[in-house]
Amino acid sequence: MSFWHKKRVVVTGGAGFLGSVVVSRLEAKGCKKIFVPRSKEYDLLDRGAIKSLLNKTKPDIIIHLAASVGGIGANRDNPGKFFYDNLIMGVELMEQSRILNVPKFVALGTICAYPKFTKVPFKEDDLWEGYPEETNAPYGLAKKMLLVQAQSYREQYGFNAIYLLPVNLYGPGDNFSPKSSHVIPALIKKCIDAIDKKESVVEVWGTGRASREFLYVDDAAEGIIIAAEKYNKPDPVNIGAGFEITIKELAEKIVELTGFKGKITWDRSKPDGQPRRCLDTQRAVKEFGFKAKTTFEEGLKKTIEWYRLNKHAR
Repeated sequence: MSFWHKKRVVVTGGAGFLGSVVVSRLEAKGCKKIFVPRSKEYDLLDRGAIKSLLNKTKPDIIIHLAASVGGIGANRDNPGKFFYDNLIMGVELMEQSRILNVPKFVALGTICAYPKFTKVPFKEDDLWEGYPEETNAPYGLAKKMLLVQAQSYREQYGFNAIYLLPVNLYGPGDNFSPKSSHVIPALIKKCIDAIDKKESVVEVWGTGRASREFLYVDDAAEGIIIAAEKYNKPDPVNIGAGFEITIKELAEKIVELTGFKGKITWDRSKPDGQPRRCLDTQRAVKEFGFKAKTTFEEGLKKTIEWYRLNKHAR
């Protein structure tokens, strides 16, 4: 019988980009009792709402994916909101879960928690070697406090909380809003919109020299679910694809795959963000056998196709 068959699971953020894929995969694995709290009914910034949620659902596992998040621009414009929302949601949810003896809590961190200048590839043991990149430090530090909380609760209360560090995600259903999107959906939208409008230039923030690693959303969902099944230790675990690409190379690849024939220009007055990002993924392989399966080009093609089919509905 499936591990998930009789489990009661709460997935915060389960209607979002990553969460909807996690929920679909849980259903495919035989999970019959999945509860996705919606913000209108359960405000995760409110302790009373969290208590009500947990008393109603009595979960065996909480997968905490809900977050206030965005790209460099959104982080720069909302440092206080991103810090407060992400810290309070996670801290209160984990505290009330501990009080009500929830058997397992899966906390999602972020690659933004790593120091600005971290040896590449990033190893989990390097998390405390310095301060995060300034534009997303409030978000990254708020999320990193959930690791401290998880480890201290395990030590004092025997609370089974695990902490996963996913790299930047992308895929069908991503956020394509110009105000808050990350780099892949932003570039796809710019190129396809330029094609539609017969424009000859697409502008991109920064110098193009910064590097990033990207994980296809289906692979991320699979890694989270496998960890929820099999991992029960205090050490944080990277969830990534294990490769690195510069923003310039990324822009050129998206230009190629979308068929945009114009020119890319770089707005060097805008920030690059963290200089390099690439995760060491060996702990996930060793501890619970997770390895990303989707090639980057395959994932980009699927994401571009999804946007072409859905752009007018957004």
